[in-house]
Amino acid sequence: QVQLVESGGGWVQAGGSLRLSCAASGGTFSAYFMGWFRQAPGKEREFVARITSSARITYYADSVKGRFTISRDNANNTVDLQMNSLKPEDTAVYYCNTYPPGQRVGAGTFRWGQGTQVTVSS
Repeated sequence: QVQLVESGGGWVQAGGSLRLSCAASGGTFSAYFMGWFRQAPGKEREFVARITSSARITYYADSVKGRFTISRDNANNTVDLQMNSLKPEDTAVYYCNTYPPGQRVGAGTFRWGQGTQVTVSS
């Protein structure tokens, strides 16, 4: 299995920005489509953004389109999420994974990490 690790979360006021980063421990994900997901308290985990392995095509949930930008650096085996114009409704734990999540790699799968908390105050 490959453990995904998210970082970069924090507390910001509405309108602020954060940049999240995703890395993998024990493997690489350069050959996979990658995505960002989030889960707010009391809600289901939802899709936020995805990016192709080549980084040529991206897709966003309507709720974040125009404000968030997903990118990747395959040489460094990282996927980032630049979040601008943050809103209180963006408050959630943010996770990265393959897209679709949990794809097989070697003898295991890409496992969900602990996520990184993003809190946006009004």
